[in-house]
Amino acid sequence: MRQVLGNWPGSLHIALTLVTFPFRVRAGGFCKSINTRVSSVCSLSSVLMTPATHIKSRCTVYPGSDQQRFPVPDDKVSWATPWPEYSPVNYTAPSVLRNPPWADPDIGSFSPRFNALDGSVDRRSHEGDYSIQDGRPLNPRGRTGLNGRGLLGRWGPNHAADPIVTRWKRDSEGKRVSHDVTKRPVLQFVSIKRKDCGEWAIPGGMVDPGELVSLTLQREFSEEALNSFQASPQQRKELQERISKLFSSAGFQVYKGYVDDPRNTDNSWMETVAVNFHDETGDSVSELPLQAGDDAGQVSWCDVDSAQLLYASHSHFLQTVAEEKHAHW
Repeated sequence: MRQVLGNWPGSLHIALTLVTFPFRVRAGGFCKSINTRVSSVCSLSSVLMTPATHIKSRCTVYPGSDQQRFPVPDDKVSWATPWPEYSPVNYTAPSVLRNPPWADPDIGSFSPRFNALDGSVDRRSHEGDYSIQDGRPLNPRGRTGLNGRGLLGRWGPNHAADPIVTRWKRDSEGKRVSHDVTKRPVLQFVSIKRKDCGEWAIPGGMVDPGELVSLTLQREFSEEALNSFQASPQQRKELQERISKLFSSAGFQVYKGYVDDPRNTDNSWMETVAVNFHDETGDSVSELPLQAGDDAGQVSWCDVDSAQLLYASHSHFLQTVAEEKHAHW
């Protein structure tokens, strides 16, 4: 995992979507640590992706629905554990069943090539080959209590890319700020507040068919954190120049693999490539005004700190970045 990303991997031909919303909210500034307690397993701030168990992928009620998952105890998550009583509900969201361009047809109406490059759709997993049962792929991390695709478009792996854009926190004189306790310099990262769950997160999105991961990272950052869709031609040109300068550097690959996501099912799951791009001198994207795009309610520079609760496994990603740069965590 701790490798400097020199050459980008080849094209990942993946199509998928995130849940989108018909309204736009603009916000900026700095986010503050969230100290609220959480009561749902789906709201846990960070989940280490251990091979033994799911956490968020077993949340009681599936996101965006009233469908309840079949309860799966820790000792029954593994497919290797016999469990003849296992009877998960089958659910695929109506938005997926309407066959939008980013979604597969239902099993039986087409013949996908699992564990392979299937035309423009890459059905290979970062986890290695996954099993197929009754024509459906099986989640490589085990049972989730729900069959079908849920909100996910692809059978099998659904690939995303998460750009982690960081800078050093500086005082009014431009000097790095160190944490009072650890005495280490404080990093800041661009964070968006998701509209679907209200949690702060790293901006990111799905890899389009035939798109390089490096381009996905740039595109998603531009759309979610800078709202490039609403920029004037001149503003868009300036944004592109600043972003290209930052993203042309060798990024630090933070993580590549399975993501414990509440949208996961027994037959569809999220995977991602998370890459850190650091504005060392503070003269690239640091000076650009942040503006939330369609998928974000707010966008801010946030301090990298273990006390900050974040969506999915994003805290784990940031901890890796902080350790790599010997920064405060």
